Amino acid sequence: MTAAAEGEDAIAVFNPLRPRLTRVAYRMLGSVAEAEDIVQEAFLRWLDADRDAVREPTAFLHRIVTRLCLDQLKSARRRRETYIGPWLPEPIVVAPEEEVDDVTLPLMLALERLSPLERAVFVLHDVFGVDFEEIATTIGRKPAACRQLASRARTNVRSARPRYVLPPEHGLQIASAFFTASRSGNVEELQALLADDATVYTDGGGKAVAPRKPVIGRDKVTKLFAALAPIFSAHMSRLLHYGLVNGLPGFVSIEEGSWLQTTALQIDGGRITAIYVTRNPEKLAHLELNALH
Repeated sequence: MTAAAEGEDAIAVFNPLRPRLTRVAYRMLGSVAEAEDIVQEAFLRWLDADRDAVREPTAFLHRIVTRLCLDQLKSARRRRETYIGPWLPEPIVVAPEEEVDDVTLPLMLALERLSPLERAVFVLHDVFGVDFEEIATTIGRKPAACRQLASRARTNVRSARPRYVLPPEHGLQIASAFFTASRSGNVEELQALLADDATVYTDGGGKAVAPRKPVIGRDKVTKLFAALAPIFSAHMSRLLHYGLVNGLPGFVSIEEGSWLQTTALQIDGGRITAIYVTRNPEKLAHLELNALH
């Protein structure tokens, strides 16, 4: 087989796996750009590998991606210790009818509390269904140790799992009502939508104006959006798209004339318990604006 034919064969095997590998890396890292870089590096290693000796390309590539992500997590943790304000994962926005897994934004934040190995085992086994024997080979631990890592991870993230699945259409109705109430500053409507312990987390990363600490409690959250309403009005806050933002109902909007942001709503019992706003432009660069209009 010629070198060109070998390259085409390698691409033909890798490309169908690229979306899954990217999802694995994103769940591990919470960054679209870093996930894409990891997967591209895995592709280059796949090209250089002795592919005739690889019996299971999927397992082989899972190992490469996971090990690269574990290395990346070490430096990522150091960067997040100095991050300005709340850190949120880069938003993935999809239409309500698109198929998504159950790793919602609160669960991704809970994954941040895990050790790198716990996170790797949880993502591979509980999210993507990789068996413990394969995971053991990937991370250099025994299967029994991997089971223990998974058990500890589940215990640590249990509270971040939704108690029940909110129908997408119901969630988007609440998102629509919240957009209208927050942009108009309607205090009564905001109060009716928010849970008593509602909290706002805003990720500006020091690159966009945003509260550097969470705003906690229905009254404080209501006052925040009532105070912002004149700014929304003056700069013609513009809705681009309703959809699922990291698995939560929410929307993409243009604020202050040209500032892109995403808003995701965690809802429990019909009330909004958390509002996650991403304004850091570096975390929004991957969004395809043409598809959102």
